Amino acid sequence: MSITITDIKVRKLLNDGKLRGIVSITIDGTLAVHDIKVIQGEERLFAAMPSRRDDSGVFRDIVHPISAQCRSELEEAILSAYHTELNRTE
Repeated sequence: MSITITDIKVRKLLNDGKLRGIVSITIDGTLAVHDIKVIQGEERLFAAMPSRRDDSGVFRDIVHPISAQCRSELEEAILSAYHTELNRTE
């Protein structure tokens, strides 16, 4: 089974600190995932899935891809949409 990202919305562009953007995606036209963060890491931009802090203070993803291939495909699509929106607003 593979997924299809049917919509990507860049909700917010930021340039303060490491957080660069907030993105929402729709998968197969039936499932929305909000609050995906575009973060500037030490070596590259990456997409961080929505997370929350647990009782011990550790952040845990609320939703995340299971396979490395799915993670790579999601991140590639999210970062592409981020760059497109960034270029459009400049």
